[in-house]
Amino acid sequence: MTITVTRVMAFDFGLRQIGVASANVPFGTTQPLSILTARDGVPDWDEVQTLIDEWQPELLLVGDPLNMDDSESPLAQRARRFARRLHGRFGREVVMVDERLTSFEAKLTQRERGHSGDYKKRPVDSDAAELILRTWLNEHSAG
Repeated sequence: MTITVTRVMAFDFGLRQIGVASANVPFGTTQPLSILTARDGVPDWDEVQTLIDEWQPELLLVGDPLNMDDSESPLAQRARRFARRLHGRFGREVVMVDERLTSFEAKLTQRERGHSGDYKKRPVDSDAAELILRTWLNEHSAG
């Protein structure tokens, strides 16, 4: 039995901030949602619950911050722990998605749109989460 995924939510994991974005799979559309404040990689789980209740994703994605040589970074271990917690708390399937260079690409795109470069004042974590979604959509729409 195959379950059709129509709504997907992605998380760009960070120790202080976690970007969130959502996708409507049938339409192939994505949108950045919000940036959750985290303490040592742990968000306010009630905020996560609120987003999940509102957007009703069948699938959750977490960016996998691998090193450029494919080795696992210390942050990747933390991101995987976060993914396991998402699965345990919300009972949804969680998939890790290679996120190399998404933050760099998000910053570059925002600079082209006039961002001042002050990423503490105007972070791009939700834009990076949206890029994680687009990566997943591209991989799953091919073929």
